[in-house]
Formats: sequence, C-alpha cells, structure tokens
Amino acid sequence: MTTVVVDYGGVLTNPLHETFAAFAASVGIETAVLQEAFARATVRHGRSPMADLETARCTEAEMVARVLAELPDGTGEDLLGGREFGDLWFRGRTVNAELVSFLRRLRAEGYRVALLTNNVAEWGPRWRAQLPVDELFDAVVDSSAEGVRKPDRLIYQRLLERLPAAAHECVFLDDLEENCAAASRIGMLAVPFTTTDEAIDQVVALLRSRGAFNFRSVA
Repeated sequence: MTTVVVDYGGVLTNPLHETFAAFAASVGIETAVLQEAFARATVRHGRSPMADLETARCTEAEMVARVLAELPDGTGEDLLGGREFGDLWFRGRTVNAELVSFLRRLRAEGYRVALLTNNVAEWGPRWRAQLPVDELFDAVVDSSAEGVRKPDRLIYQRLLERLPAAAHECVFLDDLEENCAAASRIGMLAVPFTTTDEAIDQVVALLRSRGAFNFRSVA
C-alpha cells in the first residue's frame, strides 16, 4: 500500500449539504426549492446540470441559466444580483484542516497522496487557493480537465496512469457511495467518508495492516 487518494468536495471540505444550504440562504431561497430546480433541470436536459458542468460540457453561466429557468415564476430573475455563482458557492465552502494535516503527515511517512475530484473549470483558482496543492499532492486529476467524472471507470484509470500506481496499492476516500463502489471495482481499497475521525482511523488501520511505516506520529 503506497498511495492515499482523496476526493475534494465533502472530504477536504465541509459536507456538500452545508455548502448548498449556505448558498441558498445567501440568495434568499429555500433549499428545497433550489434542489427541486436542479432536479427539474436534470429531467429537462436528460443530465444533471452539475454533471455537465463538472465535465466542461457547459459553462458555469450555462448551468446557472438552466437551473434558474426551473425556479417558480419570477424567483430566478436577478437571483444572483450580478454576483458569480462560484463566489457565492465558495462562501459556504470551508477546508477540512484536520484531514489536510493528516495528509501532510502521511507524506512525511513516505506515502503518496493524490486528488481525484469532480470539479468545475471556473472554480480552479478558488479551490486551489484553499489547499497547498503542489505541496500536498503527487497527482491531481480533475474531471473538468478530463471530460469525464467519477464514477466513470476511465477517470480512475487516468489517475493510476498519472501516479503511476497499481489499483491495489491505493486507498480511496470519498463521501459518495457510488464513487467508492467504482474504486472498489477497479481494485482500490475504498473508505466511504463519513466523519474525519472515522476516516483517519480507517485509513491508518489499512496502512498499518499492509505497510512498512510506523504510524505512531500519525495516529
């Protein structure tokens, strides 16, 4: 076991539902109403607005237009007040400093750390400003640059090629079950992320059971 692969949103940040709720509050709309607009946009276009955004099939502005068009009459008019969606979104997105610290210590022990993220091209400067990307990660694979997103097998394969690493050498940490299941199918050891403490405990246990490194400084 040589490598720990982590997700960004909901793992290296606070949970998605918190960010979503904070965004809804910032534009003065109920969370349930906004969720329903996303759902209707998915039905109308045959694909999730975020799925298209995270694979660069549409721009942030196009995604916003799709969703606002599904809000009740008049609700979406000037909802953002001239502000960018991404700026408002990141106001509710905070870094999981405890997990970042853990990853730093893993690297100090000789492990490699990689980021596999479903992300947005326009958000690159924002999320990269939150993390010591060059210092922390041996490889970064971003869906918006790849044109493919988790849980598609191809994006996992690209990560393994970039490292390079074999799947069985990797522990994979993600907050979505479907992404963990896809990682398991390709041969990684998947750890579904629930809380930071539980995730760290599970990763340490796996690495201790397989590895040659002393984790007294990490646990």
